[in-house]
Amino acid sequence: MYFCNFQTIKYKSLTMNKIVLITGATSGIGLACAHKFAANGDRLILTGRNEKLLEDIRKELTAKGTQVLTLVFDVRDREKATECIQNLPNEWKDIDVLVNNAGLALGLEPEYQGDFEDWETMIDTNIKGLLTMTRLVVPGMMERNRGHIINVGSVAGDTAYANGNVYCATKSAVKTLSDGLRLDVADSNIRVTNLKPGLVETNFSNVRFHGDTERAAKVYKGIDPLTGDDIADVAVYAANAPEHVQIAEVLILATYQGSGSVIVRK
Repeated sequence: MYFCNFQTIKYKSLTMNKIVLITGATSGIGLACAHKFAANGDRLILTGRNEKLLEDIRKELTAKGTQVLTLVFDVRDREKATECIQNLPNEWKDIDVLVNNAGLALGLEPEYQGDFEDWETMIDTNIKGLLTMTRLVVPGMMERNRGHIINVGSVAGDTAYANGNVYCATKSAVKTLSDGLRLDVADSNIRVTNLKPGLVETNFSNVRFHGDTERAAKVYKGIDPLTGDDIADVAVYAANAPEHVQIAEVLILATYQGSGSVIVRK
């Protein structure tokens, strides 16, 4: 039996600001989104696997006046994700914005030398985890005829780069799933956005190289990369565009980056 650890704070009344659910909120783009949406005055549901990090983030944001609910689960675990979303407190059920951010890259080898476990983790997180959260949250949006899904894809979803094979394929799937969902909800007030970041300096490369910090640092050498805040700014902008405006897709690259594989280092 799964236990869903809800951590929140009691307020005398709840504001009318948006409820924003962000997956993978303990680091990188997800953490940046948490801070940016909090600064926008929104209420946050933050998910992640690390309970301590989530609690630290909750304390920091609530100290600044943000209403925060944390859910500890891995998006790959459909049963626990389902339990957590279905048992949300009533005042948190009407999710306005879903930020499908949880994702990762593992390994950078030719496809014929790839690691099976790395492949499974990327596919289960980047594709199946996104699908799980979409399936759990979007039906409620359809019932209320309002909502916004923001999927964090990648420039890698447009064109494969050398040794990126499976990761690129998962982000290509994010693009296709975003496009497909946008078609499926076109008769409603629901909007779908696919963000496609280029080179962003977070813990992304450290995770990709299984903790090899020296190798990870070389990824960003000679170029001023994007930050998580840069991507979060775009997410907040898209979520707050006028109701008749749907920011369907945004490609965000660092200056001196022409594509996923073309990077000019100084």
